[in-house]
Amino acid sequence: MEKIEKILDKIRTYLQMDGGNVEFVSFDDKTGAVKIKLQGACAHCPISDFTLKNLIEQELKSAMPEINSVEAI
Repeated sequence: MEKIEKILDKIRTYLQMDGGNVEFVSFDDKTGAVKIKLQGACAHCPISDFTLKNLIEQELKSAMPEINSVEAI
């Protein structure tokens, strides 16, 4: 979805400052689940769960109420 990509583009800027990145994989409009892939430094970072829940998921949910969850694969 284009809207998800635009939101991730804003977040991506911050992740890239630390050598990381995020890739949009899919959105299930029936369940409201977004799947992403953390890349670079974010893929193995000890605080990647924090980044996922407190940055990526929070930003996506606040911009798109139809999103119920964000999962890193």
